[in-house]
Amino acid sequence: MLSKSDRRIIENSRLRGWVLEPDAKHMMANQGFDVPNFILTDSIQEANKFLKLSSGPVVAKAVSEKILHKTEFDAVVVGISEEKVLEREMIRLKTLGGCEQVLVEEMVEGLEIIIGAKNDFQFGPVVVLGLGGTSVEIYNDTAIRMAPVKYGDVHSMIDSLKAKNLFKGYRKKPGVNMDLLAPLVVNFSCLIMDLEDKFQSIDLNPVICTKDRCVIADARIMLESET
Repeated sequence: MLSKSDRRIIENSRLRGWVLEPDAKHMMANQGFDVPNFILTDSIQEANKFLKLSSGPVVAKAVSEKILHKTEFDAVVVGISEEKVLEREMIRLKTLGGCEQVLVEEMVEGLEIIIGAKNDFQFGPVVVLGLGGTSVEIYNDTAIRMAPVKYGDVHSMIDSLKAKNLFKGYRKKPGVNMDLLAPLVVNFSCLIMDLEDKFQSIDLNPVICTKDRCVIADARIMLESET
């Protein structure tokens, strides 16, 4: 169910055509999904304070209405553990077109997967699940189901992947916690049903999965144009 704040975010983003990452993550958090701890700031002092309070390295990302695909602009920096590095990168990121604030968030490591959705002209909202991160374009290892999906659908989607052993555990590496992933995908499919007439596509990529968490490390929502 979309909250008033979710609807406000969508309406405020319509002219742009897509939802900025901090707003998209607020929407995901409103649904009860796990997102990294983060701050959105233009202050180096605030960013360094966040780094000090973090249990490990952080990620810094440019937030700009002119930057949709961050990797194309070198607008994401991972593994920052020193204040001087964070300061340098914040200064650089704010020189990128339209960037006035930087998203600084906790860094999570694990299996990178994609949970996505498309508004198919024939079938309506469909859910995409597969290997994520930069591997999406290289391996194209994804499964698709019509929304809404059930718990059994999530398991069958994973079973259909070439990378299914990575999800289940491989060579003594722990697999994904299905008690976390399955409800995330099911509830996400319910969300896109609520959003049916409002979105073109949604990419939660990567969702970083460990034995303890499934964290939405990035979120992009492309909106339907008003007619």
